[in-house]
Amino acid sequence: MENTFNLDFDKFQPESMSEKSKSLQVYDQPHQFEPLLPTQDLGELGETTRRIFEKSSALKSAASPQARAALREIVRSMNSYYSNRIEGQSTHPVNIERALKEDFSDKPDVAKRQRVALAHIEAERELEGIVATEAGALSSGFLKHAHESLYSRLPESDRLTDDGRIIIPGALRTHDVAVGRHQPPTSASIPQFLKRMDDVYGRLKGVDAVIYTVAAAHHRMAWTHPFEDGNGRAVRLQTHCALHLISGGLWSANRGLARDRERYYETLDNADSARQGDLDGRGNLSEKMLWAWCHYFLDLCEDQVDFMASMLDLSKLKDRMRAYLLVRGATDGITEYREEALLPLHTVAAVGSVSRGEFIRMTGLEERTGRKVISRFLKDGLLKSDGHRAELSIGFPLASLSILFPNLYPEAAAAVLE
Repeated sequence: MENTFNLDFDKFQPESMSEKSKSLQVYDQPHQFEPLLPTQDLGELGETTRRIFEKSSALKSAASPQARAALREIVRSMNSYYSNRIEGQSTHPVNIERALKEDFSDKPDVAKRQRVALAHIEAERELEGIVATEAGALSSGFLKHAHESLYSRLPESDRLTDDGRIIIPGALRTHDVAVGRHQPPTSASIPQFLKRMDDVYGRLKGVDAVIYTVAAAHHRMAWTHPFEDGNGRAVRLQTHCALHLISGGLWSANRGLARDRERYYETLDNADSARQGDLDGRGNLSEKMLWAWCHYFLDLCEDQVDFMASMLDLSKLKDRMRAYLLVRGATDGITEYREEALLPLHTVAAVGSVSRGEFIRMTGLEERTGRKVISRFLKDGLLKSDGHRAELSIGFPLASLSILFPNLYPEAAAAVLE
């Protein structure tokens, strides 16, 4: 079982190899966080990026449009869970599902975490709808919009920091802070740092540079620490949206970052390092460590798209659907879960929606029995329909994920202990 943590992104950076190479200092000029992009050994980063583009393109045509849409909703909920887990403030996936149905816990702390999770999901959906280009998503304006979109959905009581300050949605911080051993830029200089990032990341062109630019922006935005609190969540929302045109919402960097959070923080922390000699670029910060962060991030993205491709392999999905029908039928004693339903279920996942009559004919069952099967699947969320006469499309209920998409969202199958 994975380790869990209770540390806040906005306040924590782990000890690392960079400890001896940096000391607290005042940052108030943008040249102090150069370079904003790696400039050497870009061939390897470009090759990985091209593979991610190719694999993502194939993934976006896998399965039916309805199956991909259902999977996007799972990924969106999963993003919320994992981003908040990174902050040590997650709630169980079942509680997130309940929050989506406006069913909130009687326990104040759990209810607060449900509200934060729901705000993240709604903000992500809104932000995805306005992404036009990767460069646009990397702008400081988009980052401020992400922060505002998230925190404006929360009541003031959910926007209090540990020291009693109120988080104002989208507002830049107005005082100086320390984040572990890192001293972010002075509050008065934040606009200058954001402008410099806009100047550099706004020039993004060409395929090869896209993902390492997203990675570099992720670090430099977090390093700048522009907000009172919520920097980690806002930056990860920005990163998700910058990758959305590539991923189509079908794979998530958040999942990879959360599943090895110690390494995520360590690699981020290393990229804070001061320049280490004449062979380490020309900026104030280490280009080697920025390159290492970008390399780590690219490998993580490729791993995630590979994983999702294996989940949407239709022949393997068919086998997992058969297993799910057998398990629910045998273990839970639900007579409607029967192997005759495999063909139409796989059809709606692979090809698209079908009428109720077509579904029943594909089962080979009598109409009355077939209608009972459909009714049960609709109740359980394995099928979806806009009305009692509308066509049927595939659904992936939370309870099915451990079999249909093993290891995608394993926390969803854990017992609710909150």
